[in-house]
Amino acid sequence: MARIEAADFHEITKPGDVRLSPDGEQVAFVRQTPDDDESYESTIYLVPSDGSDDPRQFTVSEGGDSQPRWSPSGDRLAFVSNRGKDDDRPQLWLIPVDGGEARQVTEVPAGVQGISWSPDGTRIAFTQSTTEDEREEGLDVDISEEPEYEREEPDPRVIDRTVYRTGQSYFDGTRSHVYVAHVGDGLASAEDVDVERITDGDVDFGGPEWGDASTLYYTAQDVGEDPDDSHRYSIYAYDTDPDEAEKLHESSGWGAGLAANGEGEIAFLYSEEEQASIQPTELKVLDAESGDVAWITEALDRGLGYESAPEWGPDDVRVYFSTPDEGKTSVWSAPGDASEAPSRVIRPGAVSTGHVGEERFAFAMSEWDHPGDVFVCSRQHPDEPGLDGGVGVEREDCVRLTELNADYLDDVSVQEPEELHFDSEQGEVHGWTITPPEFDPDEEYPLAVEVHGGPHAMWTTAGTMWHEFQTLAARGYVVFWSNPRGSTGYGKEYMQAIERDWGDVTLTDVLAGVDLLADREYVDGDDVHLTGGSFGGFMTSWTVGQTDFFSSAVSQRGVYDLTSFYGSTDGAYSLVEGDFDTTPWEEPEFLWEKSPAGHAHEVETPTLVIHSEDDYRTPACTAELWYRMVRKQGTDTRFVRYPREGHELSRSGEPGHIVDRIERIARWFDGYSDHHDVPRALDREPDDGLSADEDENGNDGNDDDENDE
Repeated sequence: MARIEAADFHEITKPGDVRLSPDGEQVAFVRQTPDDDESYESTIYLVPSDGSDDPRQFTVSEGGDSQPRWSPSGDRLAFVSNRGKDDDRPQLWLIPVDGGEARQVTEVPAGVQGISWSPDGTRIAFTQSTTEDEREEGLDVDISEEPEYEREEPDPRVIDRTVYRTGQSYFDGTRSHVYVAHVGDGLASAEDVDVERITDGDVDFGGPEWGDASTLYYTAQDVGEDPDDSHRYSIYAYDTDPDEAEKLHESSGWGAGLAANGEGEIAFLYSEEEQASIQPTELKVLDAESGDVAWITEALDRGLGYESAPEWGPDDVRVYFSTPDEGKTSVWSAPGDASEAPSRVIRPGAVSTGHVGEERFAFAMSEWDHPGDVFVCSRQHPDEPGLDGGVGVEREDCVRLTELNADYLDDVSVQEPEELHFDSEQGEVHGWTITPPEFDPDEEYPLAVEVHGGPHAMWTTAGTMWHEFQTLAARGYVVFWSNPRGSTGYGKEYMQAIERDWGDVTLTDVLAGVDLLADREYVDGDDVHLTGGSFGGFMTSWTVGQTDFFSSAVSQRGVYDLTSFYGSTDGAYSLVEGDFDTTPWEEPEFLWEKSPAGHAHEVETPTLVIHSEDDYRTPACTAELWYRMVRKQGTDTRFVRYPREGHELSRSGEPGHIVDRIERIARWFDGYSDHHDVPRALDREPDDGLSADEDENGNDGNDDDENDE
């Protein structure tokens, strides 16, 4: 069988945003696959929930579709798309389920996000980020009279906010507001749909969720003298008649997602305000009438994942949510009054999205042997307790609805991970390893070590890293990854173990796993390579400043100087205040000592630095500092910067960049490995041996390098 290559990313399809129809008979999901080097095709598919037929394409392959949402009656599907437009302003569309063309129902200036149907099926709430001028002139609800409308780029850009950019874009005077599109009970077109804004002011609103047909709940970042500098947020109830909003509650936390039921109960996320970044995310339920709050996860030593959104079951009694859980994702349910501790519904692989229906639970999941498919299981009831420990999708009532990558997987060799539980001086650590295809235990192989980001994240055997891990193994490396202290999914104490020490605590756990594998006869303990992104980039650069053990390293999108990071990042500056419990003016020497840049003059390990030009989560300025300091020492290094990319480069970057990044990691490792007879990357042309250097027939531009990658 063929070995997996970096360029295979173009062949890999992934599912997302799974939604069950109201009658439970069908599942809608987004099928995403790379379209070319710069873009993806995202299309909505439908599949019978009993697995009786193959999935069928439901929307045309034109632009990017997302957020499929069934109408309460199940006769229409709302979705968001930029079809037919070469811009980043996706609009709201409606399509009849029994056949017919989709119709665009909004024409707004900023693009539609976070759509939610009213229970009577006549309105759809959403958010968009608009300027004060747009709101004053009414352009925020309709720009159809100005089809060429474009915002002017600020020149100069004047900033008056503590947090003024996020992801890979500036706010530029915009605020997120809540809107309602009155779509009626049929298939309206844009000219027939009224859009109204129901929030106002210089405040960011979000998370609109309908309770009953006349009540819409949403959040507002309006707490404190400077809401940008606070993790507190408010929960509001908007009554459509008499068009009034009431503040119900204040909470604190990193996420502000809501889930409301028809009984006036609102599930919301909470974490302690003090050192919020190092606190687990809890789930609570507010009774809108009484103001009482029930703490759903009080007895559960697991925090909700960063993108986890709670959801009410169809009976409006139990609330469902997911958490990282020892290398997998667990889905839990609990009564909304917290009268019982949560019970585990299922603990399969890496669940990326799920939806609870009347009788079934549908979800998208990847496992070690596939990069993602859609599954359904029957919904567990209180008298049928969930699995404790779980057997994945081997439950008798689980059905796999798709095999999106069947043809591809039939032709390539996928390596099954070996699960590891090993001891460091700090206690037990959980990790995995895979070996190269056609593995021979009598041979010796180099070791590639991967460190996850976060820092409070969790790796599994699948998820977004499936392709990268398998590619490195196919290149002849034993690959090792783990969840060292600081990771989520292993309890609060484990997560908080890296407080005021991101570097050495994590490094102790990672090196314990490296020692375990280096003792195996088939691993060359003198040929070990290291990489990681985001916090993993911090750890890579920290590690090579502490030890020359590794043969080479690739540091990606990292934090290299905590003080510079504090001043240049988006809202993530709270990581310094939370995880390190300090600020640059309180302990400047301490933060420098705890930064990789404080030890860059000690680096002897050949280290490639990879960064994104538009990364405002870990801005390039700290990477520039570390790269220059290392280069000044005469250490082998190179700085690779990807234009048009933000912090999500490895997960959702342009397909060509994702492929190029993996190839450059492997090429850098190969050049310092005794098991690969190739020159250092520094001794080759910048694109030599990469896909970008191949001619139209797939031939490498360097004919002399027969043993190249």
